[in-house]
Amino acid sequence: MVSKRTIADFIKPAAVLAAFPGHDYTLDALLQSRLHPEATRPCILFNDKAWTWAAFVEAAGTTAGMLAARGIRRGDRVAVMAGNSDAHVRLLCALARLGAIMVPVNPEYGVEEARYVLNHAGVSAVACSDATLAVARAATAEMSPAPWFMRVLGEDASVPSLDALVAEANAAIPAPAGRADDTVVIIYTSGTTGFPKGVMHSQRSFCLSGEREIERSYLQPRNRALIVLPMFHINALFYSVAGTFVVGGCLVIAPRFSASRFWTLAAKTQVTRANVMLAGMTILARRPRSEFDDRHCLEIIVCGGLTDEIVDTFTGEFGVKKLVEGFGMTEVPGTFGVPVEAKQTRGSMGAPGIYPGKLMPWTEVRIIDDDGRDVADGVSGEMLVRLPTMLQGYYKDPAQTAAAIRDGWFYTGDLVCRNADGWYSFIARKKDIIRRRGENISGAELDRVIGAHPAVSGVGVIAVSDEISGEEALAVVVRKPQQAVTVQEIAAWCAERLAAFKVPRYVVFADELPRTPTGKVAKHLLKKDATLMARAEAVR
Repeated sequence: MVSKRTIADFIKPAAVLAAFPGHDYTLDALLQSRLHPEATRPCILFNDKAWTWAAFVEAAGTTAGMLAARGIRRGDRVAVMAGNSDAHVRLLCALARLGAIMVPVNPEYGVEEARYVLNHAGVSAVACSDATLAVARAATAEMSPAPWFMRVLGEDASVPSLDALVAEANAAIPAPAGRADDTVVIIYTSGTTGFPKGVMHSQRSFCLSGEREIERSYLQPRNRALIVLPMFHINALFYSVAGTFVVGGCLVIAPRFSASRFWTLAAKTQVTRANVMLAGMTILARRPRSEFDDRHCLEIIVCGGLTDEIVDTFTGEFGVKKLVEGFGMTEVPGTFGVPVEAKQTRGSMGAPGIYPGKLMPWTEVRIIDDDGRDVADGVSGEMLVRLPTMLQGYYKDPAQTAAAIRDGWFYTGDLVCRNADGWYSFIARKKDIIRRRGENISGAELDRVIGAHPAVSGVGVIAVSDEISGEEALAVVVRKPQQAVTVQEIAAWCAERLAAFKVPRYVVFADELPRTPTGKVAKHLLKKDATLMARAEAVR
């Protein structure tokens, strides 16, 4: 039952936005402005649970009352360390009402990774699942004051559930205290220093990102958006959740991306929009066709880095109207996009993003050389951007904030090139980051972890291209004299200390590493060594 609508039938983004009342760019005001007059329409579907708009807004309010009764105040941080669920959205809105902050944490983190994030954020409470409880407890064991715990997924009776705490508190819904420029989320992202950086975004940034998403993906009133990307990412929160709220739509939340169940879920829930990473799209294009369900209503899927295979399969064989490319970062969501009405593209970042109806300025871009001079079209350089949704800064890290934001411009660390038509192409990363299946992996973090192995004297981890994952991590390791260590032992060492997605895919042993004049590993020379992949051994 593929939708028979064409792009020409869609309501234009500016008209969609104009159909709703204005608000003050707090989450609470955004919700209230979309609540009436049909509060019984669906707002969130998760597993077998269905929330109407009226029920969800009330639940967010009573959850805020419980949090306030347990001492959560303006500016306090509450972590959510669990797989995708409706609780992420409920806690986000409840905390925003209080002017407090949600810290979404990757549920795959090990104790060391979780300890850094939870301690650095100084969380007052942790919402967890059965699967993450032990790690979260170990990670916060030495925190003072110790955070309290609540359960949002699972049945472990040692921790009270979110619903039980709300029922027990029986607290009145507090008056909205959040302001537009209050920080609403701190999202930790891998950095070149080897430790994650906490990216702070305001309630205003969240709401504006949702309004911008109407223009990028032509979200329509009461659309149903499928969330398969992790809710500790900017994509799911600031594009899918915010955008769907803005159009008064319905979120269909999947616990995780499942290629084998993707089409069945899409058809069952009648979703019209989805954001999917390139790796997921590639897997779907190559899955058995027996899993495809032509009763789906997907009209637009947002995905970056499109290939001929993906475009031809999804728009031809699967009947999806349009695949939309774009570019954004945790620090600067909604930066670029290919206009929906433009010719189908493959692999372009598109043009600088615009706000619906161009009612406010949006993305400004500069491309500069190493001396800070703007370069000509066709010449690659580092991309600088500024836009209304730019991060407020890095939490408790003024030095990194000052290095990244200069004279109002955010230095992305990405090398791009602009053509004569004003469209941009991604060239490479200037920073030491490996992008694997939508996750950022810090090369410096892997260097630090592997370098701590007692048999290792030196290591340099670089990104190598991969057809499915986009990039994989390759570790070039130098053993200490008279020390023996195998590829699998390096992998096991990493697996004990890092989330599974960070474990290097390849390891190669070398006698020495190229060095810069200051003694640092010359990773740019490693990347040029064509023999490394031929000599490397895969660890999985």
